[in-house]
Amino acid sequence: MSTPPGTNALPDTRVVIVGGGPGGYEAALVARRLGADVTVVEEKGLGGSAVLTDVVPSKTLIATAEWMTIADRAPELGIRSGLSQDHGHHIDLGAVNTRVKALAAAQSADIRGRLEKEGVHVVLGRGRLDGPQRVVVDLVDGGGERTLDADVVLVATGARPRELPEARPDGERILTWTQLYDLPALPEKLVVVGSGVTGAEFAGAYTSLGADVTLVSSRDRVLPGEDGDAAELIEQVFKQRGMTVLSRSRAAGARRTADGVVVTLADGREVEGTHVLFAVGSIPTTSGLGLEESGVRLSPSGHIEVDKVSRTSVRGVYAAGDVTGVLPLASVAATQGRIAMSHALGDAVMPLSLRAVAANIFTAPEIATVGYSEQRLQEEGLAYEVSTLPLTRNPRAKMLGVREGFVKIFATRGAGIVLGAVLVGPRASESVFPLALAITHRLSADQVAQVITVYPSMSGTLAEVARTLHHRAAD
Repeated sequence: MSTPPGTNALPDTRVVIVGGGPGGYEAALVARRLGADVTVVEEKGLGGSAVLTDVVPSKTLIATAEWMTIADRAPELGIRSGLSQDHGHHIDLGAVNTRVKALAAAQSADIRGRLEKEGVHVVLGRGRLDGPQRVVVDLVDGGGERTLDADVVLVATGARPRELPEARPDGERILTWTQLYDLPALPEKLVVVGSGVTGAEFAGAYTSLGADVTLVSSRDRVLPGEDGDAAELIEQVFKQRGMTVLSRSRAAGARRTADGVVVTLADGREVEGTHVLFAVGSIPTTSGLGLEESGVRLSPSGHIEVDKVSRTSVRGVYAAGDVTGVLPLASVAATQGRIAMSHALGDAVMPLSLRAVAANIFTAPEIATVGYSEQRLQEEGLAYEVSTLPLTRNPRAKMLGVREGFVKIFATRGAGIVLGAVLVGPRASESVFPLALAITHRLSADQVAQVITVYPSMSGTLAEVARTLHHRAAD
């Protein structure tokens, strides 16, 4: 294999990547550009669970639900369908899921095509370490074994849904989030167990699609790890749209009935539904990979321990993504993978920093966050100021019929350096980017405020909030 021009790795440096998700395929591209001989081992398809069963499918489903939410708002904007007195539209979930799976498959094929075009070898199978410099692959479809020697190994095998022993998923009535896309019709009454990001996203989406949803939360409120104001707003919206939220209610198990399911709570109560989705976290995919036998140290939770350049406890073995437990975001997985290859192959590299990582919860409205949360600022005793403005005063929001949302910015007291932000509103995932830039480059609120925004635009509120953090210079 020829070495790309301008690279600094030896052409015979062999890199084997176990796992073809964002951490794996992004690492492969970097390693090829640096001149290595790269092989990606993936069992289920390029893109991994992020593309095939997690991020891409779920956000495609949520995008469909978003259109339903917009359609519900149409009469307020003077739009009349003339078809019925209620919606005038319905969901064909079978067609929706067919589209979801087709998009996921197309994205997976695009990734494979890109890797092969760059000269990356793709091996379909389940890889496991046989020492730090060898990967054994159980090939798919009973194709036997293949052994790959490596100078550098990257493990990026991701995570899988956590299952309760008392509620084993059957793919029909008791479901994990990877099994939703085989449903032929909209659940009449869906019980969602778990009010974290995944549970909240699916509960909100299926409510918008027209299902009767009950959300079972073991905590005081939904999204317990998020900004309190944002979580409170989302819970209010959920209830206004007809969702039942059972707070401080821990699920103990679930059983099938003749035509549905019964979810048993720890206090003895029972919740009936036609289907139940368990979204109670995930566990790293580390078992059976030969990690501990090869000397790779795991945490008590089963995650691979890594440093800020993705090194494990074994020389030449790196890890990236959800399998490390650093931060369960595809963007972070990809960054870890890129850093790992740059470090392993001798390129200049900056250690991983989570200070300015932007994250988004795809509820309706969305919640985007970046930088320090208010809880962390308080825990660390940092002196800060905060300013919040509702979106309802934004002219563009008024035009679009937006009724919920706000922008909140945290800045250092005095200098006004932007420390963090919370955005709640339509497409908050798109609007958070300027504040991510501000935090990355340590800009002040004044510098953000000085940027001239489009009028009218949702982003105008970002500048307006920044202006409220201005302090008049001392005479």
